[in-house]
Amino acid sequence: MRGLEVSNDTSAFEVPVVLDDRGILADHCVRQALAMMDSHGLVVLTGLLSDREADEGLDLMRQTIDDPDRHKCTFASETDNRYVRRDFCSLPSTPPVIRFAATLCQRLEEVYSEYCGRSRALLEVITLTSYLGSSHQYIHRDPSGVISLLVAVEDVSDQQGGTVFVPGTHIYGGAGNKHGGNAEELMRLFRIRCNYRIMLYNLKKLWAMRKGEGAPLASGEFLDRVFSTRWDEHQPNLLRFVLGKNSQFSLAMLSPGTLWKLYRQRETLDKLFRLVQAAPRKGTAILYRSDLLHAGPDNRSSRPRRLFGMSIARDIVETKYWHDGYSPDPSLIAHPMSFGDLLEAAPRHPVPASSTHKDNALVD
Repeated sequence: MRGLEVSNDTSAFEVPVVLDDRGILADHCVRQALAMMDSHGLVVLTGLLSDREADEGLDLMRQTIDDPDRHKCTFASETDNRYVRRDFCSLPSTPPVIRFAATLCQRLEEVYSEYCGRSRALLEVITLTSYLGSSHQYIHRDPSGVISLLVAVEDVSDQQGGTVFVPGTHIYGGAGNKHGGNAEELMRLFRIRCNYRIMLYNLKKLWAMRKGEGAPLASGEFLDRVFSTRWDEHQPNLLRFVLGKNSQFSLAMLSPGTLWKLYRQRETLDKLFRLVQAAPRKGTAILYRSDLLHAGPDNRSSRPRRLFGMSIARDIVETKYWHDGYSPDPSLIAHPMSFGDLLEAAPRHPVPASSTHKDNALVD
């Protein structure tokens, strides 16, 4: 089978940010962003932060990553975290972190408010850092009912692993009636086809690393990734694949009937769905619905890929369900915050009509 075909052109999903004199996204930008979120499940907001503001976010992330007692995320890529292929960890609810998150919410308030009531919970604030040798995640959905934000605090190249999305695969009332009423089945088939190729890609990459090509493997890392009984939904674990213990992709999903459907529908899948990799420039934000099909690719560059992440609930989220898909810092668990709390957590910075938002800083 051919490898994954991924487009790096995100122009159809981009909105250049303009802030009004209140320091929030201008009305015409809000309308464009909402239309894209409804149609595609995501919007790429270019230039939401100035370089100085992005640097402030990067400093906050580095302070956490440098802390040996940081709270590592448990929702995905635990093996990568263990072998320092990724550093997915929650940011503590310190005043600087909350001010940074609050200003992002304030600028995007009119977009967030379309989906999230002021009482809805802040589920997590995290760093998403990937290093050379990380695994390519399977195409998956996060728990539904959440709006997620990714912010590039440095330029991200496609080699560094900009997030991959499948536009138009988000779930909403009546979504299953698309594509002649076969939307759910076709999305299931597309996801299986992608994940089969991702598994082969990860196995091939690990074998090359075992032979000394690229990033060297640590002691025990190959077995942990390929044959371990440990839970990790985003490794090419052949043991859990055969036993059917990986909910993202397993042998049980490849029944003869499914294989026949994959063959019959191959042209339809190519026509309806596409993979788009968002490798954002510094200061760009990506807002997306949590149930949109997506994946965090591997980093094939010697330069780390760093993203700031934040998720806010659209609905009531039961605590256990929340922790199954998100990793709130212990400080956030001890002192929960809502979308409304974030809006009030930092002073607003109005933008003079004669200047641009790039002149403002996030932290006093």
